[in-house]
Amino acid sequence: MLISFEEFDGMFGNVEHTAFRLETRRRYRSDEQTETYRRFAAGKAPGWELEDPWCLSRREQVARGKRFERVRIMDNPPTPGQRYLLDNAERNCAVGEDIRYLWRADAARMGLPDEDAWLFDSRVIALLHFDADDDLTDVELITDPDQVARACRIRDSAWQFATPYRAFLTEVPADV
Repeated sequence: MLISFEEFDGMFGNVEHTAFRLETRRRYRSDEQTETYRRFAAGKAPGWELEDPWCLSRREQVARGKRFERVRIMDNPPTPGQRYLLDNAERNCAVGEDIRYLWRADAARMGLPDEDAWLFDSRVIALLHFDADDDLTDVELITDPDQVARACRIRDSAWQFATPYRAFLTEVPADV
């Protein structure tokens, strides 16, 4: 079932205990349309805001014991969009998210899917659909128990083998 972007945004406020994201894309066009991306692409500090509504909400939820986790799949060498998200991980971690990374070749050897999705409370999948220009087009809500169980196995496998953000920084080749 497809849901609206507003319904999808609302899911983050209704998380009971965990929200997990598997990020598999090489770029997100929505990132490229931000001022922080323009500054980053120009070689300047992006100027991450730690007091915007998203950060305040995330920090508040983490303080209430909720967990927000991501595993990001990274190409070697990383794409500009992946480098931007690697820089952004500092902000996300500062507000309480736990972000880990896997090289794409390792993710492929593990058989991880190319699906970009959120898994909420180990019960609901929000599968993100993108067009050829890397724009988010739809969010598909999936509650089928077999598919959710599969998503939980994918999360557990990715999480076990992914490298925490700060340690992963040492593995990333210098920008060329």
